[in-house]
Amino acid sequence: MAKKGKSVAKLPPHYSEAAFKRRHRLTIQLNDKEMEAIELYCKKYKVKNKSGFVRESVLKSVMVKFLEDYPTLFEKQELDRLVVPGSLTE
Repeated sequence: MAKKGKSVAKLPPHYSEAAFKRRHRLTIQLNDKEMEAIELYCKKYKVKNKSGFVRESVLKSVMVKFLEDYPTLFEKQELDRLVVPGSLTE
């Protein structure tokens, strides 16, 4: 009998599970008003994972800029390599 639960998307063969493990730490500092804005946003939109929210927000901004700069700054292969399956940019 099949188990019920979350279905796991299969990664393309050229992706490895280790490539998606988060091993790098990035620390930021916010002033009182910035933190208040983040707290208010998370409460209003029921964001449960602030770390994921900040990570996705930063990466979305980075990817938008990369795509705006394409093709002069980055080659298509470089951008394709940066896209993570299931991310906000897809």
